[in-house]
Amino acid sequence: MMMKVEVERRKMIKPLTATPSELRSYKISIIDELNPSMHVIRILYYPSSSSDSAAAGELSIINLEESLARILPLFYPLAGRYIKEKHLVDCNDEGAEFSVASVDCDLVTVLITGGGGGSSAAEQLNHLLPLEIGAADEPTDPMLALRINKFRCGGVAIGVCASHRISDSASLGIFLTAWADAAAGRESAVIKPDFDSPVFFPSENLPPLDFGVSRTRDTSVVCERFLFDKNAISTLRDTANPEWRSSAGRPPSRVVVVSTVLTQALLRADRAKNGGVSRASLIAQAINVRERTIPPVSKHAWGTWVSLSYLEHTAEQTNHSLEPDEYPGLVRKMRETTMQGVKDCHRILVLVDSYFDAAKKASSPDYKVIWITDWSKFGEYELDFGFGKPMWVSLADVPLQDLFILMNTKHNDGIEAWVYLHESDMPFFRHEYEDIVKTMLIADPKTHILIN
Repeated sequence: MMMKVEVERRKMIKPLTATPSELRSYKISIIDELNPSMHVIRILYYPSSSSDSAAAGELSIINLEESLARILPLFYPLAGRYIKEKHLVDCNDEGAEFSVASVDCDLVTVLITGGGGGSSAAEQLNHLLPLEIGAADEPTDPMLALRINKFRCGGVAIGVCASHRISDSASLGIFLTAWADAAAGRESAVIKPDFDSPVFFPSENLPPLDFGVSRTRDTSVVCERFLFDKNAISTLRDTANPEWRSSAGRPPSRVVVVSTVLTQALLRADRAKNGGVSRASLIAQAINVRERTIPPVSKHAWGTWVSLSYLEHTAEQTNHSLEPDEYPGLVRKMRETTMQGVKDCHRILVLVDSYFDAAKKASSPDYKVIWITDWSKFGEYELDFGFGKPMWVSLADVPLQDLFILMNTKHNDGIEAWVYLHESDMPFFRHEYEDIVKTMLIADPKTHILIN
């Protein structure tokens, strides 16, 4: 089934109060400069309630518009426009784009199939977003765009695009929490973000790193979703460290064990695709540095507050790490690398050069670079705009290759991994992944791990 999404109306929501003249120019930080030209995204799915009616639904949409206008003064760069020649946001109050669309199917169709099933499932979800993910950085592009998608059954999906030029995923989570609090009448709880990152990391007028993102969707990059439930994660933890339950130590995190399985699968897929020859590898894991710096940065700090930890292997080391009995060792290395990355958060400016190094290696035929980012801790399943909490929170087809984005599950006990690969790599990955899972779980992979 292919979803048909028809936009009914579109408007700009301006801040309720004008941005002061002294805040008119927001010079971005050096870390923000390096981000690819694209949006950070989220889609939140809400069921209809028994009391829903067309009139009540329209009132809810009006409330979302009005609450957005009320909080935009706090998030004033989101109502501006980016001037890339000057590396700044003109906070001119042009507004955030707000649209309403109708979807010709029931919400349950999306919840079960991800928008259509098969290899096109994630791509179908892009139709619920207000903008193309790569449509950013031009003078007419809004810094924030929102779409309210109304399903035939009365359910709603809120699609969100925030410019990666000034936002990371945690920033988007900060905005969504503030908007939900305002919409639900929790005005006293509304977050006040901190826009000081350019003070700590001044712009150097650098061009964005080239990750091959274009304004139109690259259909050669495909996505598949892998759900690791609590039983699968428990098994993976036991495989990594059978003694953890009887010891005083903490088990490997959900993110570490899932990341290790996916990494092994992709490196094995790369070896198979290259005729059985492993390449040198670099595993880059994003770390949210908020509240981890010295002195600590506020958890409501806006912008890209991300460091990267790296695990680098020679071709020989990569090949050795792919043996089935090397899984516990790779879990340990990835855990240690992440922990060291957290310790190094106070050195974030020194790590700017490492972004360039990783991007350079990603374009080298001698390296396989894997990007891992954890979005499982931003509290999206608590976002109540006044009509309940979401049934599901999703991404869509993101135009970046060799990327794993890890999302939380509704009950906070699993991981939903979004895997983005070139279309020629995905069959190799799926084969190697299923082989690893069968070996580790000693069961059919679909017993605990669902694949769309």
